[in-house]
Amino acid sequence: MSTNNSVLVLKVGGALLQCEMGMARLMDTAAAMLANGQQVLMVHGGGCLVDEQLAANGMETVKLEGLRVTPPEQMPIIAGALAGTSNKILQGAATKAGIVSVGMSLADGNTVSAKIKDERLGLVGEVTPKDGTYLKFILEQGWMPICSSIAMMDDGQMLNVNADQAATVLAKLVGGKLVLLSDVSGVLDGKGQLIHSLNGKQIADLVKQGVIEKGMKVKVEAALEVAQWMGQAVQVASWRDASQLIALAKGEAVGTQIQP
Repeated sequence: MSTNNSVLVLKVGGALLQCEMGMARLMDTAAAMLANGQQVLMVHGGGCLVDEQLAANGMETVKLEGLRVTPPEQMPIIAGALAGTSNKILQGAATKAGIVSVGMSLADGNTVSAKIKDERLGLVGEVTPKDGTYLKFILEQGWMPICSSIAMMDDGQMLNVNADQAATVLAKLVGGKLVLLSDVSGVLDGKGQLIHSLNGKQIADLVKQGVIEKGMKVKVEAALEVAQWMGQAVQVASWRDASQLIALAKGEAVGTQIQP
């Protein structure tokens, strides 16, 4: 792949953290891209680790329309699981693949502005792009930022941000191409077949039919928002699929293209 100056923003879900082979393969792919001069920014969630930590502390997970409700007493545990454990597990996998990475959160370097999204969700944040200086500096060194979705309000209050939305905002900030990687190959139709391309109207129809629901609905809507904002397709693909990763490293389209 030729060197291009567009940043590839890879969003990875929590399930990846429970699959050592998946992490190793993805980091090898990222290392190959970096070696080719492709700038890579990784944004991660860590839902399963959060659930484990909450359960270990005798707390339960509540979701509202696919988004995690974050009561104040859960915030320190969620921040520890995401900005701490999940972030360092990914950094370890990156280091093992020979990548120089910088573990960070949305709260670093004045990168985003954060506010409470919806009182019903508790300490769940809505973020908007603010200043890309810190990210661009890291990327220019050939290092890979690994960013957790923990943000901070101006008063220092920590907020939990949906990682798909976090990736969207960072992609906007660096003018990057967004790839949402999860453990499914993309958006599947009612028969379980991969849909290669979707636009806003087709998405709305599939949501109405109940084909796209829950977490995939949040993912696809985030992808559509960024596709429209940037005027280019966003890819929804899988880290499990070795052939998709190889295609990704070559700069080819993978998974489902969400069209603006």
